[in-house]
Amino acid sequence: MARTFDTIIIGGGIMGCTTAYELSRRGIKVALLEKSALGAGSSGKSSAIIRQHYSNEVTARMAKYGLQAFQNLEEILGGPGGFSQTGILLIATEKDVEGLDFNVSFLQELGIATELLYPDEIRRRWPYLSTANLAAAAYEPGAGHADPNLALSSYAAAARRLGAAIFTDTEVMAIRLSASRVLGVETNRGDFDAAQVVNCAGPWGRRISQMAGVDLPVNPCRVQVAFFHRPHDQPESHPIVADFPNAVYWRPETGNLTLAGLIDPSEADNVVDPDGYNERMDSDFPITAGEALSARFPAMEHSSVTGGYAALYAISPDWHPVIDELIPGSGLFVCAGFSGHGFKLGPAVGLMVADMLGGQETPGMDRSLFRLSRFAENEPVRGKYEYSIVG
Repeated sequence: MARTFDTIIIGGGIMGCTTAYELSRRGIKVALLEKSALGAGSSGKSSAIIRQHYSNEVTARMAKYGLQAFQNLEEILGGPGGFSQTGILLIATEKDVEGLDFNVSFLQELGIATELLYPDEIRRRWPYLSTANLAAAAYEPGAGHADPNLALSSYAAAARRLGAAIFTDTEVMAIRLSASRVLGVETNRGDFDAAQVVNCAGPWGRRISQMAGVDLPVNPCRVQVAFFHRPHDQPESHPIVADFPNAVYWRPETGNLTLAGLIDPSEADNVVDPDGYNERMDSDFPITAGEALSARFPAMEHSSVTGGYAALYAISPDWHPVIDELIPGSGLFVCAGFSGHGFKLGPAVGLMVADMLGGQETPGMDRSLFRLSRFAENEPVRGKYEYSIVG
């Protein structure tokens, strides 16, 4: 006999868990179905950088909401999120300074604490950083990073307390439709019935959408990070740095480590099978990432590599998500394609998806920006400067 719920959520990453929490808060009977363990896809391996620097008002407001949530997660959920405030520097060359300056002013108007810094001030505050090929940087002191698995567990636990049923090791095999209306799903553990189904499957989002005859333009793509042990004479911590001239980002990690990954649009070409990709770091990746890291943080030339891994991004054509009803009037929705910068948006996305299912809208969070039809309409989400890969 099928188990019956108001809403089924497919995928137990940050989007699935925040959506389960927000729907349960509204008294909706929710089942969250995860094919493996919570966070086993992109979320558990996320760098979980929490910053507000976006060039679109909607995403900036979403990121602001997210930062406030992660800063206060214990109070909100009753469980930890592991947030550590470090600040973030977003570094640009001369050709991008005008756009960066405009964006800083735009964010300040939204109530986001950020400022534009020039090389002399950067050297004064962080003397261990090189200012070569650097014209300016946006500095956001409130930014930081979360512990992705702690935050995910806290959202899941809060959703359970509110009545959500979470099923792990439960793989969706088919979506059941009748006359273009969703009836539920078939899984390896039997059928689940619901009048609403939300595809929050991230790298598996395209595969799930194809079960309903919709080809969602979101690909599972392999990306990598490496860990470097900082020399003992270096600071115990440092800000997060998004170094666009050197195409690298890095953030502090516990144990006197620095986590580094690349800012590389070509990662969208590295499409893989999410169930069968190489999760080990390539042997040459620490060299590439280490050289880019040392170009801005010269002391890291003497660091040692302590490991790394490969993970998955779910990348859309414009590097922004799809948050929409897949088939109009069907009750089948999608929330996928965050392209590696979604973890920070998770709290806001849960709210937006709950609004979408309830026919509501929270002021300032217009989800029409993320409609599926934008690709056919040739109206992709565009950033306002060259490094708009970050939003």
